Amino acid sequence: MTTIEKPQARPVGRLVDQFERGLDAPICLTWELTYACNLACVHCLSSSGKRDPRELSTEQCKAIIDELQRMQVFYVNIGGGEPTVRPDFWELVDYATEHQVGVKFSTNGLRITPEVARRLADSDYVDVQISLDGATAEVNDAVRGPGSFAMAVRALENLADAGFADAKISVVMTRENVAQLDEFKALADRYGATLRITRLRPSGRGADVWDDLHPLPEQQRELYDWLVAHGDGVLTGDSFFHLSAFGGSGGGALPGLNLCGAGRVVCLIDPVGDVYACPFAIHENFLAGNVTADGGFQRVWQGSDLFRSLREPQSAGACTQCSFFDSCRGGCMAAKFFTGLPMDGPDPECVQGYGESLLAGERTKPTANKDHSRGVPLTLMTRPPSRDCDENPLAGFAPTTATGCSATGCA
Repeated sequence: MTTIEKPQARPVGRLVDQFERGLDAPICLTWELTYACNLACVHCLSSSGKRDPRELSTEQCKAIIDELQRMQVFYVNIGGGEPTVRPDFWELVDYATEHQVGVKFSTNGLRITPEVARRLADSDYVDVQISLDGATAEVNDAVRGPGSFAMAVRALENLADAGFADAKISVVMTRENVAQLDEFKALADRYGATLRITRLRPSGRGADVWDDLHPLPEQQRELYDWLVAHGDGVLTGDSFFHLSAFGGSGGGALPGLNLCGAGRVVCLIDPVGDVYACPFAIHENFLAGNVTADGGFQRVWQGSDLFRSLREPQSAGACTQCSFFDSCRGGCMAAKFFTGLPMDGPDPECVQGYGESLLAGERTKPTANKDHSRGVPLTLMTRPPSRDCDENPLAGFAPTTATGCSATGCA
């Protein structure tokens, strides 16, 4: 009797290994529709404030959406600036959802009126993130500007009253708000929302306040312990894979990919169509191409020399000798670059302390090559940001009134 051997299943391998060489299309991408913003947050990654007159037109944006549909990109994270100030914002959201591209957009709450909240509640393909960086007005408004806490909470109230299911409260963690984690969670529960926390990166205006705002080493441990205890109900967007090295002391890796996805599974399209490897690395060193000048988004994603290089095995230098390397993979590319640390060295917030000695030594921090600020003082806010306008951030848009600015200038 002949024995027929069953074919052996090929090992799939770890997800992180499959993603390391990139995918034919990003899992998701961040798309900043405008640099115009009614606020001037001191840590803004894109140094937003003023509108760029070269912004992509409505038709150019729709062409990108058509490409994303063909590439089967599941969803886009739309941000800015404040994306809702674009007059065609809702037209683009509707166009995306009609073409099977889901939309998650981040907003400071400016335009989330009761009417808009009811409209959002009727959609199955739109998710909303309300940005809030303090569980109290005192902590939040020091970073985002006076009145911004009340505006965000009002938006959450409107969404809850309209029956919008599962809004997100998006928090950038700083040394001023780590102690408020339980309060953030309670705030999210109060409005039927989900808490999403992300890491403070030293990019954009954030580079100028990072030394004063990034969580201290003992707060990094506090954050890790809190995520281990509450992480199942909290979103992190893979922001904190550098903290996974704490797992060696009896904890474990945090949920998520634990890999820098720049140019592999994520990227950023900016308001003028430039494509960057990472939403946290808006700098010419990470510019892969432009959707209008280089034949469309798909051609940039699949053919850019930068993206090809990022999908090759990366040197992690001395980090590869660290017993925790498999947990943190050397940390965040953008965090290293904007603090002036070597790309093949440790993360500046390495929880084993290897970044601290490098931060204390000689280093040259790169200067931002894009700044859309409008005279923003790079200190914690003490007055409404609109008073620092040297030109109206919403110039070129439909008349509106937003935090002291009108269509004709600052009030």
